Amino acid sequence: MSQVDESDPDTSGPGASTAVKTRPKPPKPKRLRPWQVLLHNDDLNDILYVVETIMELTTLNREDAVLRTIEAHNMDIALLLTTHREHAELLCEQFQSKRLKVTAEPAP
Repeated sequence: MSQVDESDPDTSGPGASTAVKTRPKPPKPKRLRPWQVLLHNDDLNDILYVVETIMELTTLNREDAVLRTIEAHNMDIALLLTTHREHAELLCEQFQSKRLKVTAEPAP
């Protein structure tokens, strides 16, 4: 019977150390650049209509919709919300269908 030398481990037997393959980390998802949705003042639409339309098309509550509407009325423009580009463009189309002027632009 031969004796096994423990100082020279056998890599094919039980208890032998095995190399563990590690998977490379997946790349971090790319963050979408934020876009601002801006409400422009106009002299055509009633303030109540603007507030109701903002509430209908966005997740803003009545108080926030009123504040944005008054800001647009006084300053000619107001930031409605910040979102990703596709959603911002969709909102522009939806507001336009309601006769309101809303634009989208990349956030600074």
